[in-house]
Amino acid sequence: MQRAEGSARILLSGSDRGTRVMDVFERSPLRVMFPRVGAEVEEAVLINTAGGIAGGDKLGVQVTVLTDASINVTTQAAEKVYRALSQPARITTNLKVANAAKLAWLPQETILFNGGRLTRKMEIEVSSGGEVLALEWLVLGRALNGEKVIWGHITDSWRVRKDGRLIWADSFRISDSGFPNIRRNALLGNCIAVATLIYYGPHLESSLGHFRDILPSSGYHCGATLIGGLIIIRFAARSAFDLRCALRAFLENVSLEPCSGPFRVPKMWSC
Repeated sequence: MQRAEGSARILLSGSDRGTRVMDVFERSPLRVMFPRVGAEVEEAVLINTAGGIAGGDKLGVQVTVLTDASINVTTQAAEKVYRALSQPARITTNLKVANAAKLAWLPQETILFNGGRLTRKMEIEVSSGGEVLALEWLVLGRALNGEKVIWGHITDSWRVRKDGRLIWADSFRISDSGFPNIRRNALLGNCIAVATLIYYGPHLESSLGHFRDILPSSGYHCGATLIGGLIIIRFAARSAFDLRCALRAFLENVSLEPCSGPFRVPKMWSC
């Protein structure tokens, strides 16, 4: 069967006129767009022209932000992972943030259809003077169809390095026989939408206090902690819509101090 092997690479640097695009590489089905309101590049949008991901597909994205550059990267729409016969779909994301650079990685949700198989890897390399806010969120099943995920496979891993040293590693894995158990209260309960958001930047202690102050306003299951010089925030909700509302409320407040720059709700989330 035909399989997609798409990739996208973005390289940005700072300049007197703001962030400048130095290099863009695209291989179908991935495309990169830079919608602009003014002259400065503020947001990059990734598009999967295939309309979804099937078993055996491989997609890779690399974003490199050099000194004094600032960018918000998102996706055009929710990503859909269709039922797979055997092989999982593979998504690899590599983010590199240089000193005095800012990157917000804020894609829209990934929806796993019943029987979908997904292996997703997130690798982040940040310099001690850089700043990064990165999000990945997952929805189990199509709520409007009343679909419940009762079999499939998910492996979702994060690796974060600061100045070349690993400071955080996290992996989530669930396979066919495990799905009937995730409804237990000790696990996801009634929640079908989950998100992980990490933040690295200056003044982590004050940022953690700021995040904890605004998280209760979302009204959903969430919590933040500081570990290994990195802030980790988890969200869980009963639907994709609820989780989107929680993330939007959080980002709208984060756009205030102590965080600034690209750390805001992407414009594409409102389209």
